[in-house]
Amino acid sequence: MNDTVDKLVIFLAKRDGIDKLVKTFQYVSKIAHWHAEAKNPEIAQRAKQWEVASGLSRKAFRTGRFLTGFNALRRSPGSTPTLRFLAVLANAGEMVYFFFDHFLWLSRIGTLNPNLARKMSFISAFGESFGYVFFIVLDFIALKEGVETEKKVAALEDKSAETKSESLRKIRADRVMRLMAVAANVADLIIGIADIEPNPFCNHAVTLGISGLVSAWSGWYRNWPS
Repeated sequence: MNDTVDKLVIFLAKRDGIDKLVKTFQYVSKIAHWHAEAKNPEIAQRAKQWEVASGLSRKAFRTGRFLTGFNALRRSPGSTPTLRFLAVLANAGEMVYFFFDHFLWLSRIGTLNPNLARKMSFISAFGESFGYVFFIVLDFIALKEGVETEKKVAALEDKSAETKSESLRKIRADRVMRLMAVAANVADLIIGIADIEPNPFCNHAVTLGISGLVSAWSGWYRNWPS
C-alpha cells in the first residue's frame, strides 16, 4: 500500500502525470454528460461544466510545452536518415499543436477574440494529427525491429540463460510501452480528426470519450513509476 502511495505521489509530481489525471476527468465527464443529457439535464450540465473546466485547465498547464518538441527537433533522434526525417516531422507537428493550443486557450477564456477559437483549434488539431501519424509510423518501425532483435537474442547460444532472459525482458517491456504509445496516438488522432473534419463517428460523444480515456490511461501506464 505504501509503495503504491509513493508511486502515486511521484506520478502526480510529473507534468504528464497531472495531465493524464485531468484528461481522465475531462473524458469521464464527457461520457457522463452524454449519458445524462436526455434524462437528467441538471446533472448533464454539471458534467459539461466539469468537462470544459478540465479541458481549459489542461491547456493552461501545458503552457510552454511546445518547447519540448523544439528541443526534440534540435536533437533529431534516429539511427538512420529515414528515422531522423520521420522524427523531425512527428515533433514538428507536435510543436505546432502545443504552440497554437496556447492561442486556443486564450481565445476560449476571452483574453483573445473568441472568434479566433475555431481557427486556432483547426491549426492545433492539424499539427497534432500530422505529428501523430509519424509517431505511429516510428513506433511500428521500432516494434518491427524489436521483434527481429528478439528472434536474434533467442537464437544466441553463446550467452547465459540469465543474460538472454534479461535481454528478452527488456525487449518485451519496450514493446508494451510502444504498443501503449500507438494506442494513445491513434486515440488522439481520432480526437484531432474530429476537430479537422467533423463527422458523425469521430465527433460522437462515446467515440471521443473512449478515445480520450484510452489516450489518458495509456499515458498513465507509460508514466507510472516502475
